[in-house]
Amino acid sequence: MNIGQKVKIYRIRDRVSPVIANKLGKVGTVKDFKMTDGSGVGLVVQFDDKSSTWFFEDELKAVE
Repeated sequence: MNIGQKVKIYRIRDRVSPVIANKLGKVGTVKDFKMTDGSGVGLVVQFDDKSSTWFFEDELKAVE
């Protein structure tokens, strides 16, 4: 996935707050990459309401 790409949140691996859980099924834009635990990379996704959070790549699907 690349910065600027549109993605849809299709699953969430871990327990998260209700605010983040409500992003499930939403479409956002990849804004940046984030090192997670030294071996993984997450993607920072920004949504239309200007909120943003990071997700693991396997939680996202590219939107055509």
